Amino acid sequence: MTTTTTRGRPDRTTRRAPRQYTGPGAYVDGANALQIGYADPIAPPAPAPAPARRPDRVPPRTRPGGATVPAPLPVALPRAPFLLVVVSIVVVGVLGVLVLNTRINENAFRLDSLRQQQATLDNQEQTLQRELAQRESPGELRAAAARLGLVPAGTPAFISLPDGQVVGVPQPAQGTPATGQ
Repeated sequence: MTTTTTRGRPDRTTRRAPRQYTGPGAYVDGANALQIGYADPIAPPAPAPAPARRPDRVPPRTRPGGATVPAPLPVALPRAPFLLVVVSIVVVGVLGVLVLNTRINENAFRLDSLRQQQATLDNQEQTLQRELAQRESPGELRAAAARLGLVPAGTPAFISLPDGQVVGVPQPAQGTPATGQ
């Protein structure tokens, strides 16, 4: 169903859904279903005819000479091998999932153990770094030098290598040297 608009162009085609019988009394169609007394009572559709029955006995086949040929014997497929294959596939699948789940759990426990070990090593590393930073401090170095009998140096002198000239006046260190250890 096509209609034309005021500009002369064809409008979209529209289709309506077929009416459906909903029960004794009337068909229901969109918003009209809500109006009282809109639809006239219509008889329900006639029942569909029953399908034709197959005869219980199939007529025998005949050969061109008129002799009848007996119907072939039914072929019985072996069910045991088929069932055995299906059951074995299911069992292998279940066992595969079980093994996979076991491996995943083993790896989860191993991962947890490795994480705990890593946390312990991280704590040990932080402790060693703190201890090293403390031993590298200037006060700790001065105390360690005094324990070894070292004294602070005086003003240094430098030698210029290209010409061998001495820059500055060297002075000996002041203090008492450590006794031999």
